[in-house]
Amino acid sequence: MSMKEAVQPKRSRVRAYLELMRPANIVTALADILAGFAASGAVSLLGTQTGANLLPSLMWLLLSTAGLYGGGVVLNDYFDAALDATERPERPIPSGRVSRRNAGILGAILLLIGIAAAAMVSMLSAGIAFAIALWVVTYDIYGKHHSILGPVNMGMCRGGNLLLGVSAVPVMVGQLWFLAILPVLYIAAVTTVSRGEVHGGQRRTVIVSLVFVVLVIIGLLGLGVIPEYEIIRAVPFLLVFTIAVVPAFIQAAVDPQAGHIRAAVKRGVISLILMDATLAAGFGGWVIGLVTAVLLVFSILLAKAFAVT
Repeated sequence: MSMKEAVQPKRSRVRAYLELMRPANIVTALADILAGFAASGAVSLLGTQTGANLLPSLMWLLLSTAGLYGGGVVLNDYFDAALDATERPERPIPSGRVSRRNAGILGAILLLIGIAAAAMVSMLSAGIAFAIALWVVTYDIYGKHHSILGPVNMGMCRGGNLLLGVSAVPVMVGQLWFLAILPVLYIAAVTTVSRGEVHGGQRRTVIVSLVFVVLVIIGLLGLGVIPEYEIIRAVPFLLVFTIAVVPAFIQAAVDPQAGHIRAAVKRGVISLILMDATLAAGFGGWVIGLVTAVLLVFSILLAKAFAVT
């Protein structure tokens, strides 16, 4: 513990560690699990003898994704400490509120918790969680410095997270692997735009990201060809998702200044919950769709107290 960290009041130290973990973003990861859980068909099995173990599995997977996401963003700040000292000096590590060493330890522990919690469900779940952890560390160290690899790398983390939810019913992962394409495209779009958060972005880059978002919307509609996916239940959630995201990206494309870019990124990250709610409603029904969508309220409240980027 650094000298500056040691003299902080306990409440301030706790807040600093929470800032590192991006609580509002962790809520979006929980939504991935609920969407994957609904897609697996597990919702219809709850309350039956076959589904007796599914609710505990869901709880373990929610803990797993919280650990994986929290660990990932903490290590992101750990590896970016020198850069943040110049560009984001208010962050916990460069401001001295959390030592870099302690941040590294916390990030590693959180990733291990994520893998261990997934192992309580199945070895397949543990394998997916391990892969996500590897992708997360790859992004933090290497991927984020590359304009193409970085967005794809981050998208793979979120695509894997959706499949982690599907793994509540392991046999369904092989059948629904293609669902991971949607978060890959969407998070690739948000990650690409986020490169302009500090100094502003390029209009061409934002337009490409907007195209990716539109492809995701088309993909969510296209899932209606799957018998298990009720498009009528999904459409209301999809409309809200579209209204929440597209205008912010259009504004950033028209005027790609840093403020508009940050607004688009913030809206994009939080609105991932609405994309997940669309999937959850289409596969699992109105109730699971609404439960997933309600997470948006918690994410927005947390985003007012803690930074999302």
